[in-house]
Amino acid sequence: MKAAILTKPGPVDGNPLSVRDVPIPTVETGYALLKVLACGICRTDLHIIEGELPPKLPCIIPGHEIVAEVVQSPDSTFRVGTRVGVSWIGGTDGTCRFCRLDRENLCDHPVYTGYTHTGGYAEYTTARTDFLYRLPDSLEDAVAAPLMCAGMIGYHSLRVADVKRGQKVGLFGFGSCAQILIHVLHAWDCKVYVSTREERHQKLARQLGAVWAGQGDEVPPTPLDRAVTFAPAGSVVVTALKSIDKGGIVAINAIHLDHIPQFDYDSIFWGERQLRSVTNMTRQDGHEFLKIAAAIDLRPEVDTYPLDHVNEALCAQKADQLNHTAVLLPQA
Repeated sequence: MKAAILTKPGPVDGNPLSVRDVPIPTVETGYALLKVLACGICRTDLHIIEGELPPKLPCIIPGHEIVAEVVQSPDSTFRVGTRVGVSWIGGTDGTCRFCRLDRENLCDHPVYTGYTHTGGYAEYTTARTDFLYRLPDSLEDAVAAPLMCAGMIGYHSLRVADVKRGQKVGLFGFGSCAQILIHVLHAWDCKVYVSTREERHQKLARQLGAVWAGQGDEVPPTPLDRAVTFAPAGSVVVTALKSIDKGGIVAINAIHLDHIPQFDYDSIFWGERQLRSVTNMTRQDGHEFLKIAAAIDLRPEVDTYPLDHVNEALCAQKADQLNHTAVLLPQA
């Protein structure tokens, strides 16, 4: 099979992934062999490929927003030919104190798709059958791919921020995740305010119904009830804190963050404001989100690339040159 292999972390403009032929992976007990139909490119992939999240080498196949077809499975739950999704959390131990409390997103011994286990930048991959998601027939392969991480972990972010129907919610950064969440927030009758450095993203936010859209360091014109940050920059977190009202909550949706600058407690944080971090998601989050996506006919815009152009897609992602989410089509 053809796969994009990372053997040494490095800047994406140095073409760190090499596309070559490798054996189709062997199916282990509890896993299914999957034919990859589409795989979204997530910003977490950039952190792995460039070494900010040190990958397990000598080699790894990245990618965790996977839409695939079951080719072989020992589990009768999924028949051959079933279309499924695979997300960032590819497995948990099921026995640690967090799993026992239904908080598997905090598992002590997780499996991460495309990081500690083979991912979807390939024609075939494997995944645990108990972590597969049945996909609504209404969602095409490429459209469904970003929902598997940006959508699911984004939905978990709204839960961490304790977003309620009808609230004023700020989205700080307007990449793939925020572009998906704005549709969910509209379905919940929330008023959405967007701060993002890219003018084209500000324009897109307004087109998608944001009440207000401003610069990345700009505070919205009215105090917010809730906010979610997406950029891996701590300065954005401080801007979000400045934007929430007393009793408000900021959720940080970032697996990597540079640093949070010093800020004034009295004027920014006092008043029972809360700052929370978002860590992964649970399968329950995933199942709930897919039901919402089907109910509101959620169809994120995507830019597709063949697997051979994976380094090109990664460069465009890092440079914020994409209008939409980049999705690889390994079978193209």
